[in-house]
Amino acid sequence: MPDTRPEVSVVVPVYGCRDCLVALHERLVATLEGLGVTFEVLLINDASPDESWSVIRSLAAQDGRVRGLDLSRNFGQHYAISAGVDFASGDWVVVMDCDLQHAPEGIVALLTKAREGYDVVFSRRLRRKDRFVKRLTSTLFGRFLAFLTGRRADSAISNFSIVSRRVADRFRALRERNRSYPLMVSWLGFDTAVVDIEHAPRFAGETSYSWSRQVSFAVETVVSQTDRPLRLSIRFGFALCVGSLLFGLYLAARRIFWAVPVAGWTSVIVSIYFVAGLLFANLGVLGLYVGRIFEETKGRPLYVVKRAVNLDPEAEGGRPPASRG
Repeated sequence: MPDTRPEVSVVVPVYGCRDCLVALHERLVATLEGLGVTFEVLLINDASPDESWSVIRSLAAQDGRVRGLDLSRNFGQHYAISAGVDFASGDWVVVMDCDLQHAPEGIVALLTKAREGYDVVFSRRLRRKDRFVKRLTSTLFGRFLAFLTGRRADSAISNFSIVSRRVADRFRALRERNRSYPLMVSWLGFDTAVVDIEHAPRFAGETSYSWSRQVSFAVETVVSQTDRPLRLSIRFGFALCVGSLLFGLYLAARRIFWAVPVAGWTSVIVSIYFVAGLLFANLGVLGLYVGRIFEETKGRPLYVVKRAVNLDPEAEGGRPPASRG
């Protein structure tokens, strides 16, 4: 029986992008047909509130290469990406956003570079069209994460990327709940390249990543990628103990040798509150890690598919797949 697997699968998580989907489909088809490759487009509706699913169903009815998954609730962008990669069957898997800031025409550069012998090719955004605050927070988070993990993180690297079939299969085997697609793919360690691609302005709508969601995602990413916050808290605790001991010896020496009285109530109260604050902060950091362990032990699926179009929703169902080699 001949292999009907497409050469390229394009995975697109969809949230708040109803007005972008038709243009996205048209540009994807033009780009991929221009490359002369067989392809499929997987649109993963992450419980978008703007009736994106009806547009996905319409596109799938017009073009059999469009596959749609409708998740039962909003699981989050990186969970939607995981769902798409689970169901993608192509020799190469492209991941991109739905708002057309990732220009479909950039797939040409990604695929061309990948065919030079790379299993992973990330895009680096040139002249980001995001707002200043978002660019600033992204840069600060990249540096903060690099400090905590000891690995250099480029804030210009985005989800827009292409991976080979074997990388996609290895990624599918990673089922931890705290997910960041670029970091997890980088962790796999396959030959990786980066290409510069012009970053486009958002085609329609507004980003769903509020300040609070960005902070929450940053915390989850740090906790899932490194235990260095715990190590830093231990080091700081020892440093505080040594500093307190030395300061105590200094005060004792002043009292014994120079008869200088020790300052009283105010300094003691301040010290107590300072140390108590550190203890609560340290317990909070520890609690984050314990909470993540609790979430992992539940063994729940990463996502739940409510319905699908041009796909069998039971084909993978979020289960860890067997490697295809």
